[in-house]
Amino acid sequence: MRLNILLIIFLLLNISINAQIEWMSMNEALDAQEKKPKKIFVDVYTEWCGPCKMMDKNTFTNDDVVEYINKHFYAVKFNAEGTEKVQYKDFNYTNPNYDPKRKGRRNSQHFFANALKVSGYPTVVFFDEKSDVISPVVGYKTPEQLEIYLKMIATDKYKKIKSAEDWKRYQKSFESTFED
Repeated sequence: MRLNILLIIFLLLNISINAQIEWMSMNEALDAQEKKPKKIFVDVYTEWCGPCKMMDKNTFTNDDVVEYINKHFYAVKFNAEGTEKVQYKDFNYTNPNYDPKRKGRRNSQHFFANALKVSGYPTVVFFDEKSDVISPVVGYKTPEQLEIYLKMIATDKYKKIKSAEDWKRYQKSFESTFED
C-alpha cells in the first residue's frame, strides 16, 4: 500500500516537472480555434536569436507560465525566418526569399511575421477568438514580465486600456502571482 502511494506521488511530481507548453503551428491553432474559440499566443522567434533561446529556457519552462498559457491560449511557435506556409485571413503567407544556405543564420523575414508587424525578436503576438491581432509585445520577458500581458489579454482587460495613462494605472494595480 505504502509503495503504491509513493509511486502515485512520484508520477504526479514527474508530470508537473515535465509540464510543457502545448505548442502547435499557426495553421493548427487557427483550425482549433474554429472548433473551439480561444485566444492565440504566438512566440515569434528565429534560430539565431539569443534572447529567444533564453525565453525558451527561462520563461516558457516556468510552471505558472506553462499552466496559464495552456489553459487560456492556443500556443504557437513561429519561426519568423522559416518556411512554414500559413493560411491566414484568406491569404497564403510564405517566405519566398528564404535561403537554405543561410539556415541557422539571419535569413529573410517570413511574410506572415511582416504582416504581424514584427520588428524584433523575440516577439509574442496575441490574437482574439476571431483570429484578429490584438497586439505584438516585443522583447525578452521573464515569467513575471510576461504575466501582466497574459492576464490582461486572457481576461479582456486590454479592451479597457485606451491610453498611456490607462496602461500606467493597470500596471500599478496589477498584482503578480507567478513565482520564479
